Amino acid sequence: MSKLAEFRELEKHLAEQLAALETLKGDSGLQREIEFEQKLRELLAEYSYSLRNIVALLDPNASTRRGPVGLAAPEKITRRARQIKQYTNPHTSEVIETKGGNHKQLKEWKAEYGAETVESWLKA
Repeated sequence: MSKLAEFRELEKHLAEQLAALETLKGDSGLQREIEFEQKLRELLAEYSYSLRNIVALLDPNASTRRGPVGLAAPEKITRRARQIKQYTNPHTSEVIETKGGNHKQLKEWKAEYGAETVESWLKA
């Protein structure tokens, strides 16, 4: 993309964002939220409190919780152990035992003979 086209595209996005900003400025809901925040911060300053103090006051257990409010901590789930797979190459009679597909020789076989062919060598 040329610099000029990129500039015009960014200019267009900026104009769209400025229009959205102007729309939000006129929103009465936003004005109420801004007013609430200003009054809350003034009240906090008047009493020398921080937001952390308020959270600790309203919910003393908030600092000990890790998840969303009202949810119990999930139990630790352990994975089942992976099964050992045994592949036998019919061309060389070589046997490989592995728990995963990240075995060097197995990867070489898959590159040479194809993944589907090598998977057919799996002994159940």
